[in-house]
Amino acid sequence: MTILDIGSTPPDFILPRDGGGTITLSGLRGKPVILYFYPKDDTSGCTQEAIEFSGLRPQFEKLGAKVIGMSPDPVKKHDKFKTKHDLKVDLVADEDKAIIEAYGLWVEKSMYGRKYMGVERTTYLIDSAGKIARIWNKVKVPGHAAEVLEATKALSA
Repeated sequence: MTILDIGSTPPDFILPRDGGGTITLSGLRGKPVILYFYPKDDTSGCTQEAIEFSGLRPQFEKLGAKVIGMSPDPVKKHDKFKTKHDLKVDLVADEDKAIIEAYGLWVEKSMYGRKYMGVERTTYLIDSAGKIARIWNKVKVPGHAAEVLEATKALSA
């Protein structure tokens, strides 16, 4: 596993996306990309995060930025999640967790004293040259999408 830091090139991927087809990170070079990792579709925090990013999608688009959410859930679950909450962001499925692991985000977590493996909620802002411009680790959802938007504006300025 590579340690990812500001200025480094994130691992590329080609993954199935909601609605069919695939998304390739390297295929988005030339525009900023917001890549956010989240644990599970249709849970309270993940739903709030996706709704907040969806609500700001027009502002991200004005900056030429693409917002992509990634979790280990299958595409069919992503499709249901998007429809149920009228989400406007792209969701990719990393069912075997290879990319999540490549980013170092498949980690041991603990809830109510029980230890388990899961996705550490993290967001990467990747610049148009394909380099990491900003990282948010262990994201707290409320207001996060707005903070990412501000950072994207600063990147585009």
